[in-house]
Amino acid sequence: MIRVLVWNEFKHEQESKKVASVYPNGIHSVIAEFLEKEKDIVVKTATLYDENCGITKELLDATDVLIWWGHAAHERVPDEVAKMVRDAVHEGMGMIFLHSAHHSKPFRLLMGTPCNLTWRESCDSEILWVIDPSHPITRGIDRYFKLDAEETYGEPFSVPNPDKVLLIGNYSGGEVFRSGLLYERGNGKIFYFQPGHETFPTFKIPAVQTIITNAVRFVAPSYRQVIPCPNVRKITDNMPYVI
Repeated sequence: MIRVLVWNEFKHEQESKKVASVYPNGIHSVIAEFLEKEKDIVVKTATLYDENCGITKELLDATDVLIWWGHAAHERVPDEVAKMVRDAVHEGMGMIFLHSAHHSKPFRLLMGTPCNLTWRESCDSEILWVIDPSHPITRGIDRYFKLDAEETYGEPFSVPNPDKVLLIGNYSGGEVFRSGLLYERGNGKIFYFQPGHETFPTFKIPAVQTIITNAVRFVAPSYRQVIPCPNVRKITDNMPYVI
């Protein structure tokens, strides 16, 4: 079983009637609901309003994949929590960052860059094009799929060059954006996925759910271990020279 923790800021849903009408029980509940339908996935949720933001070392040790959604309260996440998440990824925990989690503390720690981008809230439609149809994360997705409305993100996106670009978004307003990015950090795999503005029912769209579900399976760890920095002796002083 793949043990998934869905972390959501949960601020907009409690403060905005518009957002609450789309996600009355929170974005995390919608994501957890479709993931729980999978026989090989078990799900827990946590929010900013839980004790210690719902994140502990013990919980991360028992988590295979952490999914993170945040937007308006990134700075309310304690630095210690962000560092725990970073360290867990280095050890091998899989990580999925959604939408505006590009500015979250854990993502910026893992990227080492500002992670800035251009943006606009104008209800533009977006076509997401599949760059690598052979990749496990894009399995089951056609050449493209369309979102009738989504917050516009645009380049430049100040992140390190990814190990792989899986999706490119093209907006009706003219912008393009690298919408699905893969990274490895230490023993851990990271997937950044751009769609998911809080005022649109993006996480209820089947193609979006398929990509997130596929990503959970892809980034789940096959090996998890603290990367040490030991001072070691020579293996032997009698190693033969090979010519």
